[in-house]
Amino acid sequence: MNTIPQEFQIKELLIQDTYLVDGELKKWTGQTTPVYSTISSTENYEPTLLGTIPFMGEEDAMKALEAADAAFHNGQGLWPTMKVVDRIKCMEDFVTKMKATRAEVVKFLMWEIGKTLGDSEKEFDRTVEYIYDTINSYKELNSRSAHFSKVQSINAMVRRGPLGVVLCLGPYNYPLNETFSLLIPALIMGNPVIFKPAKLGVLLISPLLEAFKSSFPKGAINILYGRGREVASPIMKSGRVAILALIGNSKSAIALQDLHPNKNRLRLVLGLEAKNPAIILPDANLDLAIDECVAGSLSFNGQRCTALKVLYVHESIVDEFNKRFSAKVDALVYGNPWDKSVFLTPLPEKEKPAYIQELIDDATSFGAKVINAKGGKQLDNYIFPAILYPINKEMRIYHEEQFGPVVPIISFNDIQEPLDDMAESNYGQQVSLFGQNVKTIAPLIDNLVNLVCRVNLNSSCQRGPDVFPFTGRKDSAVGTLSIHDALRSFSIRTFVASKDNEYNNNILQELLNSKESNFINTDYIL
Repeated sequence: MNTIPQEFQIKELLIQDTYLVDGELKKWTGQTTPVYSTISSTENYEPTLLGTIPFMGEEDAMKALEAADAAFHNGQGLWPTMKVVDRIKCMEDFVTKMKATRAEVVKFLMWEIGKTLGDSEKEFDRTVEYIYDTINSYKELNSRSAHFSKVQSINAMVRRGPLGVVLCLGPYNYPLNETFSLLIPALIMGNPVIFKPAKLGVLLISPLLEAFKSSFPKGAINILYGRGREVASPIMKSGRVAILALIGNSKSAIALQDLHPNKNRLRLVLGLEAKNPAIILPDANLDLAIDECVAGSLSFNGQRCTALKVLYVHESIVDEFNKRFSAKVDALVYGNPWDKSVFLTPLPEKEKPAYIQELIDDATSFGAKVINAKGGKQLDNYIFPAILYPINKEMRIYHEEQFGPVVPIISFNDIQEPLDDMAESNYGQQVSLFGQNVKTIAPLIDNLVNLVCRVNLNSSCQRGPDVFPFTGRKDSAVGTLSIHDALRSFSIRTFVASKDNEYNNNILQELLNSKESNFINTDYIL
């Protein structure tokens, strides 16, 4: 324990015995679930108990649904009808209180999911920045809507309105940032939200419960704990969810959709799997390509939907690439996340090393080799990144999204080979393209933009900056997330129209002058 810096030590368990429903932090006295870290706090390895969370069930889920439904009240509730300026004040109040929890949230990001100190701090700070940027984008959206348009003798004011109850389920790899990229725009647009944290990265929400409770009206935000099948499934079965907002696995998304009895009433905002490739052309700057591919494939141990999960390298340079890439990977430092020198950290899922070993064994049985010296070496809570070459379509690693430290490499002669593979793939999020000959790159870009939603030129795949669209084709996503797009994903265009005559115009003018309506007004916020 002495090797762990004082400020990051777990000195007492976090017993999360409250949950937020209907504006109250309710006491939980039922069954609980222990939360363990795969990081050991003792010399002889053993997982570390961090605390406990409520194990909630259908009855608790339905109470949260009742609270959210009452908050919406068929569009008549306080939250959906509130003035934009007042919803913004609630959000500003929340983010101010959130900033005070930084040290505690960062600490749990490291312990719960093994994210490095630098990346944990970056995730928190980026989330705060995302909230402020969302507020500013909402102000801009509101100001552009604060006027009447006249078309064919019809006066109309067009704004965006909420849809109803949102069920929000975030991922474990970015349990703060990506979860809030769903939750924050859903909430600020006037939708009541039911939020269940991911299976990992759950205790880090605890410091934020009081901020949520005190910043928003009752029922606007409700936070449950437990397994998806115990709490999310009955909520979906009710048919009262207007938006399913989920970042995670497509099987979970499909299972939840199938439970909803009125699918035409259900809007989907989903971020799902990806198998993002890198394509390294013969004229690529190898130093640059290798550095970007190391970061792209192994940042946070490859546990990112935007990670590079297969590398296509031209056969004329593949031997040189493999040699230098392997050396760079073997030089990566493994250790606990608070050690500032480390790049690789413990895997938060205790079963993940065994799964990665299965992929390695399967690939080698079909002719691949582990080409880096350290590849596949196991510790209690880790397996060192294995670089596999050559890869073919018989192997599981070709088809499965590995979401962990293993890097498959495929050599190609004709550029049509990786293009055809991408076209046949179930996924279509991003690609990284490395090269410099414009005559080669230009037609490739024109093809790739029709296979994926982001082409990264001489850089690894990534989500940010958050103002850019974040989406995918095929099974990789439904809907678009970005600061601008997310506000639209969680709302619908709605408007008031009246014929252009003296009688109606007098009423509209009186509505504007009286400021009685939160919808019909030309106020905007600077």
